[in-house]
Amino acid sequence: MKSQLFVDVHVLETVPPSCINRDDSGSPKTAIYGGKTRARVSSQAWKKAVRDTFKKMYSSEEIGFRTKKVVGLVQDQIKQLKEDILDDEAEKLAIKALENAGLKIKNPESGTDALIFMSEGQARALAELILASDTDKKNYKNALKDHPSFDMALFGRMVASDAELNWDATCQVAHAISTHEAITEYDYFTAVDDLDTESAASAHIGTSEFNSSTLYRYATINVNQLFKAIGQQTPEVVKGFIDAFVKSMPTGKENSYANRVLPGYVYVTLREDLPLSLVGAFEEAVHEKYGYLKPSIVALEKTAKDLYLAIADQPKKGYVTTIEESSLVDEKLPFKELLSQVEEQVKDYISEVE
Repeated sequence: MKSQLFVDVHVLETVPPSCINRDDSGSPKTAIYGGKTRARVSSQAWKKAVRDTFKKMYSSEEIGFRTKKVVGLVQDQIKQLKEDILDDEAEKLAIKALENAGLKIKNPESGTDALIFMSEGQARALAELILASDTDKKNYKNALKDHPSFDMALFGRMVASDAELNWDATCQVAHAISTHEAITEYDYFTAVDDLDTESAASAHIGTSEFNSSTLYRYATINVNQLFKAIGQQTPEVVKGFIDAFVKSMPTGKENSYANRVLPGYVYVTLREDLPLSLVGAFEEAVHEKYGYLKPSIVALEKTAKDLYLAIADQPKKGYVTTIEESSLVDEKLPFKELLSQVEEQVKDYISEVE
């Protein structure tokens, strides 16, 4: 492709009291930005939420598995291809196939030393090679490099023991931060023993930390790189990622807080110059007595306009879905229509520049 296209996704989402992503001490994660403490949700947490959402959207052949137990993945494929094979023999062949590909297998149960991202297509390709008694290790390595799942193509794969097996990510996801200063609060709770009728004391006392915030979330997809990985499925996967990114939620302490919400604002742009986060809109923390979503939208859209006038190119296309008003577009779109518009734009782009 001679040109380039980036799909940027900007989200503003007000999350009620919750602890969806906590640190090693159990506290909600935070960051200092613009001299103020902000609520933070790590990019890893939201990418995991997106991958979990993918499981409901795509078949097992289209999503990957991040695991150490790769022997079982390949063994299952061997047994599907050769139904009369014994379990022990299938296991030995699976280990041999993986070792031929350059992976170090500790034992069948433990698998690899580190987690590895593998798709069902890659496991099947390895199974086919070993059943065909192929001895060329390059073929095994190629099998583990080809056939990436959708999430592998988006989020990449790192194999510390063999850099040749790495996959460069085509999608970047920022840590979500609150648009305003955020304060961690404490929930003091007690629990009683239902069957202890003699004591009025609590059977358990504890505290739990939480916060609430309006988060700015950002992700970007390099369409050219994604097309190199998965070809004509690119428009579908761009649409699927935006859908999953917008609607997903990390699951930390969800049973305690029932904090499942949807964003109040989504702004998607197609850019030909570079990916562009609008987090600078919140370097000065939003101050508001009557809620943060509306002033956060105003700050984001003002920053977008200022950047487009001063430094950055105007987006090729821009779409907004919001429950509030928007000054960036002439017409707000229902989210389903936004997804369809982006998918069509990506289809047109790859058809023009192939």
